[in-house]
Amino acid sequence: MITGIVPYLVTNGNGQEAVKFYQEALGAEVVSLQTFGDMPPNPEYPLPEEAKNRVLNAQMNIGNAKLMLSDTFPGHPFQLGSQVTIALLVDNASEAKGIFEKLQVDGKVTMPLQETFWSPAYGQVTDKFGVEWQVSTEEKK
Repeated sequence: MITGIVPYLVTNGNGQEAVKFYQEALGAEVVSLQTFGDMPPNPEYPLPEEAKNRVLNAQMNIGNAKLMLSDTFPGHPFQLGSQVTIALLVDNASEAKGIFEKLQVDGKVTMPLQETFWSPAYGQVTDKFGVEWQVSTEEKK
């Protein structure tokens, strides 16, 4: 079952500043904030120093609404107009897979649906209408 649709902002290395700004401007409550430096190390892909403090994922509550945010990875393109995506939260991996397969028809997969250290099934896809989706499974423990 889909459990939520959340606006997801992408910033260009100034994510920590953006989180502080939304705390001040909108009264956002930071629920979690992970940096790229918080990821488990991978010797095959060493993390560049300039990436360590960039925001991997921040989740905020603003009133009854949610907002998510992350920075681009150093060297990855950032284009104005594509800094807002939609995070689709799903409560089981098999449903996430079905949704992801439907969204990718005539679209473009940016990151295949896969297990990550934060989700059993996470992927990114731009649908045929140009809307960027982040499908993320949040199975209950």
